[in-house]
Amino acid sequence: MGFRLRKSITLVPGVRMTFSKSGIGYSVGVKGYRVTKRADGRTQRTVSVPGTGMSYVTTHGSASRAASRRTLPRRSPLPAPPAPRPVRPGMFAPRAEKDLYRAVQTRDVAAMERITQDEPSLALAAATISGVLKLSSGDRARAKTLLAWVFASGKDPAADPFITKYVSFHFRLEIVAGAIADLGLDRDSVGLALAELHELDGELDDAINVVEALEPTTYTALSLAELYARAARYDEIVEITSGVENRDDATALLCVFRGIALREQGLPDASREAFAEALTSRKRAPVIRHRALLERARTYEAEGKRALARRDLERILGEDSHYEGLAEELQALGD
Repeated sequence: MGFRLRKSITLVPGVRMTFSKSGIGYSVGVKGYRVTKRADGRTQRTVSVPGTGMSYVTTHGSASRAASRRTLPRRSPLPAPPAPRPVRPGMFAPRAEKDLYRAVQTRDVAAMERITQDEPSLALAAATISGVLKLSSGDRARAKTLLAWVFASGKDPAADPFITKYVSFHFRLEIVAGAIADLGLDRDSVGLALAELHELDGELDDAINVVEALEPTTYTALSLAELYARAARYDEIVEITSGVENRDDATALLCVFRGIALREQGLPDASREAFAEALTSRKRAPVIRHRALLERARTYEAEGKRALARRDLERILGEDSHYEGLAEELQALGD
């Protein structure tokens, strides 16, 4: 599913620390204003109008080559607000609660796992947090064991008293290439992570069963569409994408999967209509537009329309000369 995970832990209200493979970032702010020091060295300031969904973002400093292609508005920086006081277990809080709080602060996974075994009231929080940390550290086997237990419990970590009171987790998940979701630590996020682990271990049916049990959203539909495509279950893709329109990156990708499924069902005209819908807006992420062009080119090629296939591939080439596999696609078309 092309899953990527970025973990943010908030133990001090208004102050968030983000761990990723590229390093540690820090975020400080209050409602309406936030300053973020990213792991890649950039500083981002976000000013928003609460209740409107409107925000203004400025970014300064170094960034990766891919990120530097985007131009962002700039303005004079505002002073950062002071950090609020931390929320900590009180003097009379149970010992186990204090121990788990300390383990989360220090990312002591071994301590969390001991609490999972010894303290039933804290087991859900301890297993969820340690499972996420195991996942981010690359220990897939242990992460799958812990997250499978959490998921099988049928409980929602977002409603757990310890997590609600002390810990705020935020996941940035790339559901498929080009579709990134910012999600809180809840049952759906755990399920998507668990499904990815099943898929990586070749357990495709288990991955599908997990995602099918999640709440129906655009992102779960995307995850299912990719899993169904891998399983050659094209009827299901057509069913879950029925009536989809290109409204954002995620729905544009659903149009792409619909086009793939219709092509594999021997319906090239309907397939091309789906790809045309995916390409109606140039505001979509390049990775999505390029995927749509690539898959439409394959549809043209299957119809024997090699000139039209080449045209779509050359459109990708004009925007990204290093697109993976593009040279081979063009070579296969011949002159």
